[in-house]
Amino acid sequence: MTAFALDDPFDRDKGRLPGPAGVLRAAADSIPPSGLVLLGILSVQIGAGFAKDLFHVLPPSAMVFLRIAAAALIIAAFARPRLRGMSMRDWAVGVGFGAILAIMNLTFYEALARLPMGIAVAIEFLGPLGVAVAASRRRLDLVWVLLAGGGVALMAPWGQSASVSWVGIAFALVAGACWAGYILLAAAAGRRFSGTTGLSFAMMVAVILIAPIGVTTGGADLLQPELLLIGLGVGLLSSVIPYSLELQALRRMPKHVFGILMSLEPAVAAVIGLAILGEILNVREWAAIICIVAASLGATRTQKKGETPG
Repeated sequence: MTAFALDDPFDRDKGRLPGPAGVLRAAADSIPPSGLVLLGILSVQIGAGFAKDLFHVLPPSAMVFLRIAAAALIIAAFARPRLRGMSMRDWAVGVGFGAILAIMNLTFYEALARLPMGIAVAIEFLGPLGVAVAASRRRLDLVWVLLAGGGVALMAPWGQSASVSWVGIAFALVAGACWAGYILLAAAAGRRFSGTTGLSFAMMVAVILIAPIGVTTGGADLLQPELLLIGLGVGLLSSVIPYSLELQALRRMPKHVFGILMSLEPAVAAVIGLAILGEILNVREWAAIICIVAASLGATRTQKKGETPG
């Protein structure tokens, strides 16, 4: 769930990457940038798959708390934000960034609990797609909007469906709207915070906001060592590793190519859902995912040179 969010603001300080990226830099330099993006996508979706597989042990809100807390601790260790000297606008942007991050992750995991992974990610992807379309404002973009709308219509449980629910779709749509807001706030944070400190600050805010819900729903289970380790793993796979890989890739490839590759994320999510969770999609659901992937590819591919979301 990192597509487009790192497209500009966190690429600003290229000599100061998160710690994990520094450790992996030598190895990453030997991998083509397109490979780094695909590895980042795989990492995000594998993390989501492992998290969903534990929803019978921990509710989605508790798993979100573990994921964000683990990622926040790791990122803060290498990019600690300076609170002194921050203006009221800096605080407003940072807190807003963290709040949207918390809501985005919470609603996405709630959608994930009710939908197959491929469906949840495809619907959520309407957020960055909407930002890309709004940034260009060309007649051709109407085609991508209609194509994406057709994909959502194909997913909707008009009849009886065991794998798709209206509540899950609603959660995924809210997550998508938050993703759009996240892109815009990430850009604002990038202008007010150096390097990845804006992301670090937002993670801390997100932990504070999500903690009451996560602790209440997770209870004593959150203290189990094996679940804490899994939460750490999900935080690494879903946040720290992909952020680092994407930052490294963005240093070596055009941003529109990055966006095109990220458009494959819903299809990758569907494949990971099948491999890890045994989620088998029907032909109509695969057609819906293909429609949204095609719409995202089209909107990204036809952007004017230098035109970026947010």
